[in-house]
Amino acid sequence: MSFGSVLSRIAVTALLLAIPAHGYAVKNPGNGVSQQAEASQEDRKQPESKTKVDIFYLGKKYKEPIPLSLLEPILTDKGVQGARLGILDNNATARFLGVETVLHEHIVPEDGDVVAEAKKILAEGPQLIVADLEPADLLAVAELSEAKDALILNMRSADDRLRQENCRYNIVHVVPNWAMRADALAQYLVWKKWPRWMIVKGVKPEDDDYAEAIKRAAKRFGGKVVEERTYKFEAGSRRVETGHQQIQSQVPDVTRNAADRDVVFVVDTGEAFGLYFMYRTADPDPVVGTHGLTASIWHRAFEQWGGMSLQTAFDKLAERDMTERDYGGWLAVRAFGEAATRSPKKDVRSLRDYILSDKFRVAGFKGQKMTVRPWDHQLRQPVLIMGPRALVSISPQDGFLHQHFPTDTLGFDEPESACLFPESTESETTVQR
Repeated sequence: MSFGSVLSRIAVTALLLAIPAHGYAVKNPGNGVSQQAEASQEDRKQPESKTKVDIFYLGKKYKEPIPLSLLEPILTDKGVQGARLGILDNNATARFLGVETVLHEHIVPEDGDVVAEAKKILAEGPQLIVADLEPADLLAVAELSEAKDALILNMRSADDRLRQENCRYNIVHVVPNWAMRADALAQYLVWKKWPRWMIVKGVKPEDDDYAEAIKRAAKRFGGKVVEERTYKFEAGSRRVETGHQQIQSQVPDVTRNAADRDVVFVVDTGEAFGLYFMYRTADPDPVVGTHGLTASIWHRAFEQWGGMSLQTAFDKLAERDMTERDYGGWLAVRAFGEAATRSPKKDVRSLRDYILSDKFRVAGFKGQKMTVRPWDHQLRQPVLIMGPRALVSISPQDGFLHQHFPTDTLGFDEPESACLFPESTESETTVQR
């Protein structure tokens, strides 16, 4: 064999070894249960799994507004595609340890009964559930007597009350709440010495929630909300006619003659008007909040700490960009996968106790392992500060200190928590310090 042939074979072998485990994702997963890629089944002899861990994806097809921009596709599979990729990532390594995780998808229609579906899932005992649900449905499922010993990972809702007065022991929140997002932006704005903020919010209840979190963040970190206004305009034909002339006059009006400020904090959780605020304010104001400079759990432009590997794998699986909800679904499934791999016992109760213990860690392409806060079951994690098409920063910011975890400067720290779990539980959890 010639020297050139040997070099060619070495190069091909190196290329194959460089392909990440994500590459074996299924392009079109079947309904109900994720499958392993055919290439992986045919070309690689997988060891037989001694233990199978079932994960149930419970969602509902809520009515959602279509994106304002024609550049954004209308998506009907947000969340579940991330969960499917999470299963593939779990099994890429866990199978060699004798563990296989299997995803069962249960998504009810808009007028469907989530509680009835949850009862079917829980009929044979407590289960591991990834919940793609709004707060009312999430609480209704968590409060079922059948769900008492289950573990439900909230991958969708940012509602602060779910971490405060409405917290439940059997729920863990893998997505950041409004308080964490507001604190992440507040730290960056204070670091930039832009402490004066004007809030312009919409009319949805979630807009009020985020606005309250911003005012709380201002008090925590030395910012000041100089004025708050409500904007009620919504384009009639969201993607057909933006009514730019009307918007061009209305946005300056809603920001005119306001107090001196450094930024305009736009709060538009319903995607009704926030996209239109950049470059249209009465004064040359930076726009932050739900639009402009945002606090995000994930973003399609993020690539640090191997993030591009996750972006590429998701694009190969779903043939589109990864959204925040996709990342939430992926992270929830990966959290269950980590527990199934590392916990000595694989039953639901043991896996729940392991995730709630100080032994649990899950990686999420954010430069550090993420853990669960024992006082409200919120997953600690850095929050991305993103421009429309690029990373700007990552919070917590330098100089914002905490005696235990810097990420506990985001959201509700233990002394601030209004969450009251049952005083005595049978689970063997320990406070993470």
